[in-house]
Amino acid sequence: MKTKNYKIWFCTGSQDLYGDECLRKVAEHSQKIVEELNKTGKLPFELVFKPVLIDQASIRKTLNDANNDPEVAGVVTWMHTFSPAKMWIIGLQEYKKPLCHLHTQFNEEIPYDTIDMDFMNENQSAHGDREYGHIVSRMGIERKVIVGHWSDPEVVSELADWMTTALGVMESSHIRVARFGDNMNNVAVTEGDKVEAQIKFGWEIDHYNVNDLVKIVDAVSESDVNALTDEYYSKYKILLEGRDADEFRRHVSEQARIEIGLEKFLTENDYHAVVTHFGMLGGLKQLPGLAIQRLMEKGYGFGAEGDWKTAALVRLMKIMTEGKKDAKGVSFMEDYTYNLVKGKEGILQAHMLEVCPTIADGDISIKVQPLSMGNREDPARLVFTAKEGAGIACSLVDLGNRFRLIINAVDVKKTEKPMPKLPVATAFWTPQPDLKVGAAAWILAGGAHHTSFTYDLSVQQMVDWADAMGIESVVIDNNTNIRDFKNELRWNSVSYR
Repeated sequence: MKTKNYKIWFCTGSQDLYGDECLRKVAEHSQKIVEELNKTGKLPFELVFKPVLIDQASIRKTLNDANNDPEVAGVVTWMHTFSPAKMWIIGLQEYKKPLCHLHTQFNEEIPYDTIDMDFMNENQSAHGDREYGHIVSRMGIERKVIVGHWSDPEVVSELADWMTTALGVMESSHIRVARFGDNMNNVAVTEGDKVEAQIKFGWEIDHYNVNDLVKIVDAVSESDVNALTDEYYSKYKILLEGRDADEFRRHVSEQARIEIGLEKFLTENDYHAVVTHFGMLGGLKQLPGLAIQRLMEKGYGFGAEGDWKTAALVRLMKIMTEGKKDAKGVSFMEDYTYNLVKGKEGILQAHMLEVCPTIADGDISIKVQPLSMGNREDPARLVFTAKEGAGIACSLVDLGNRFRLIINAVDVKKTEKPMPKLPVATAFWTPQPDLKVGAAAWILAGGAHHTSFTYDLSVQQMVDWADAMGIESVVIDNNTNIRDFKNELRWNSVSYR
């Protein structure tokens, strides 16, 4: 989870029509805004004031300097006065990073008693930002537009969210996925164009024979396995449930061996997400379960049965939420079964083994249970229930001619009763606006049964990420109705063809 210490540049547009004194005030105001925004403590990255841009040469140089600085994750632009937009064309053509247009002004209120034409000429963001906005729209450049006074907490929050999205855009191109085994036979939704994914997102998706991993796993020392197994026993509740204690520990130790070996492989080969398949286990003695859960907790992405799209998306969400205060977690997830009782509708989420413990609420236990798939020995896994709260479940699907990101706002709840015979980690949620509409919209959009889930990102942040990547996104939330949703899908099929 080591990401760069990014910065965001604050670039103010103006021109020299009104003289040096006006430009001095423009710079003074811009510096004040930057200082105050940084003081809020709400921004994930430092906002850096850049000299006021008044001509084509300075604009072009500044935006190219931003391109070439690896610590710059994006640029915020603001037109304090009128900034003739043709000056911006070449710089914007060459600029390649996330762009935000902050449509604000220095003063919050019109100074009714003292306002004169000098004030009007100097403080004309309502004028200048429209000129600038026109050229960005005409050039077809994707950007985030935030409107409001810079001191408004809502504006600060929107800016902070955009910075997190900018991080996701920048770090997306560094995601590398290691696949051990291919897509599950005859399954459609987890398939996808890996070349197009690298073009669109920068993701590098490579394949290895699982026995390339087995060699490393088998070479792990017994002392390392014992030390990690002891850590498991000290950290989690042990649920023997009638099994022999020594035999139970042997199964748990095998997951420790896999965790050490798999992390070694991923670290040495610089991968950030991993895909496994229960039908392609080679010489592994167990399907990786507890091992994968622990690696996800450390920040790795994961997808099951060859689902590299979800693995990369989980990793992306891990990056975007890293270090967030009071974060509640990110996990790979799968829709399993419904509760269709009126007034209590919801979807039970789980997987065979691999749900990330960052979303756990309360005790986390280790169980060893048979697994009918994979034809291997009983795997150990972490068992828990998820936290309550609002979250989003995302599915990235390949429609053949384009990618679509489906984003569903969900409300995670506790199940009415415990499930003592279910030996996996679970979450239970109701999709917005309700199960009937939410599930229908998801199916109409072609959503997968695997999702990347988090409590810690908003719908809008993922929409902004998709926009920055140039892909279609559709949202299912409390504003969704099926008639309008179907029309949106029809319009998108034309727009994104």
